[in-house]
Amino acid sequence: MKKHFQLLILPAFFLIIAGCNSSSNEQTFDSSKLPRASEEQIEKLVEDFIMVEDGGTITIEPYFYDLRTQLILDNKKNIQIKGAGMESTVLSFRNLKTGGEGVKIVGENIVLEDFSVEDAPGDGIKAQHTDGITFRKLNVTWTNGDKSKNGTYAIYPVQCKNVVVDACIASHSKDAGIYVGQSENIIVKNSLAFGNVAGIEIENCDNAEVFNNVARDNSGGILVFNLPGLPKSDGHSTKIYNNEIIDNNHENFAVAIGEDPNGNTVTMIPPGSGIILLAAKKVEIFNNKILRNKTTGLAIASYQITGFPAEAPNWSPYTSEIFVHDNTYERTLKIPDLSRELGQLISVYNAYGKAKTQDIVYDGIWDEEISKTIETNPMKICIQEKGIEKLHFTRFFLMDGEDNIKSFKDYNNFQNCQVSVSTNVSSLASL
Repeated sequence: MKKHFQLLILPAFFLIIAGCNSSSNEQTFDSSKLPRASEEQIEKLVEDFIMVEDGGTITIEPYFYDLRTQLILDNKKNIQIKGAGMESTVLSFRNLKTGGEGVKIVGENIVLEDFSVEDAPGDGIKAQHTDGITFRKLNVTWTNGDKSKNGTYAIYPVQCKNVVVDACIASHSKDAGIYVGQSENIIVKNSLAFGNVAGIEIENCDNAEVFNNVARDNSGGILVFNLPGLPKSDGHSTKIYNNEIIDNNHENFAVAIGEDPNGNTVTMIPPGSGIILLAAKKVEIFNNKILRNKTTGLAIASYQITGFPAEAPNWSPYTSEIFVHDNTYERTLKIPDLSRELGQLISVYNAYGKAKTQDIVYDGIWDEEISKTIETNPMKICIQEKGIEKLHFTRFFLMDGEDNIKSFKDYNNFQNCQVSVSTNVSSLASL
């Protein structure tokens, strides 16, 4: 599909922002001071993962474990994996030479809690094809800080059902700190994501609630994406509420698609993005603090804006049925991003003059088979923010290509409507 825009910015602009990217090298604690597990203790831990019987508990004692092999729990049921606390039990995979994930889980009704995972060569903890998976009081990070050689995801349930992420810390992933993909029935709560490219990402998922989290100092704070070509196509029904989405101005250190087999769509995220919706369906965003994200607080975008091919079976590239209300915004005086094309679009073509941070942007791409005009609000983008007249809201017109980009301040067409987004995660209360 034709790319909607390709922007060329003068090199001087890049010189201006070269020193403006924040860098978070903070660690939650120093694991080097912990006592080291012996070789016998490490071997026993690896064996416990292999030999534990259904209904059993794997107890991880308070040591630093220098692991040279993955920990794999395969097709087990009703298992608890419990450490002595994230500052006392640390699983380090810095010296793992083969394999990707540090910890890999496949099973049913699995609980992981009270430990840390450091320096996995790929993903920190991955759960796949698991019905009932709880991540609680876990810290997953890379101790080299924010480098493109870090792992892809910290906490990574994919193709799962009944997922709970509670009171976790995820940092320094080159993709998403907390990523839930192609799954259904999801809670992400009470957690902290910082120093990642994406803090929290819900991708191609159904029935998700993301609440009471802090996403700070990432490139993008919270993402809801639907990507083409995946085993599960269009996800829907996500609620994002009561979160603090603040200062997400970190440089984007993701590896681009084409440069690395593990390259990902998040490479297009402009630093300074609070919330991004991309081809998202039925999303409600409310009661969040969206503060000091230098490019935009909320971006509502269809997949065509990426420039990647936008056709796949049972999948739509359009973002639709979005309800945004009762959030708090605070703009920053920092210069918006110019390192990514979406950031260039927002920075250069917004309706308030160059280099102005936006509270809400809408790419204005709509399905012309539904309506010939956007004035009918065909994609049901409903914005009911209090004091919206004081916010910076920009709606773009990109349908004529890069030579005819327009922007508008009008929000009235998106005011007098409401979308009903239904979620039900009550069944997860016991997980």
